[in-house]
Amino acid sequence: MGFYGYYRAADREAALVRPEASRMIDEPHGVAGFDAVETKEIDPWGTLNKLVALIGDVDLSTELVGMVALYPPPEGAPQSEEEWDVLPEDSPYLDGPGIQGLSVNVRDLLTDVDDARLPALTERWAEIEEFSHFTSVDMEYLLSVAKNLVRLSRRAKEHDQLLYCWMCP
Repeated sequence: MGFYGYYRAADREAALVRPEASRMIDEPHGVAGFDAVETKEIDPWGTLNKLVALIGDVDLSTELVGMVALYPPPEGAPQSEEEWDVLPEDSPYLDGPGIQGLSVNVRDLLTDVDDARLPALTERWAEIEEFSHFTSVDMEYLLSVAKNLVRLSRRAKEHDQLLYCWMCP
């Protein structure tokens, strides 16, 4: 289980300010000024992708999120087992954190969803395998996350920004 936070930024350069610091908390341990949504287990390639698939009314196995690895820089990633073996213990390639840029498609699907559909979509979302351990109390959390992600997406689109995911394993 990891920690995932979604935020908006004007561009990749802005999204990568102090990449090792959380976007969800202010100084001294985070980066002030990001409009962010904190989540627990809502990873972009699995659980968020399934919410977006439900919104888009497509098969849950459809990959809609479309991400670009931004940090640690993919061009510096180890290419062989030997290179992985010699990484220092504090290498971001071993322990994170990481930043992924999300596709405009994700932002737009979240932006355009009808608010009245969110409770029913969240009920269907809660039935996915990744949430099998959730209780009825967690339904309130999932609905809150869905609403917050939609609002964040709308603000991002309004300001001609994209969404990013800051994650820490």
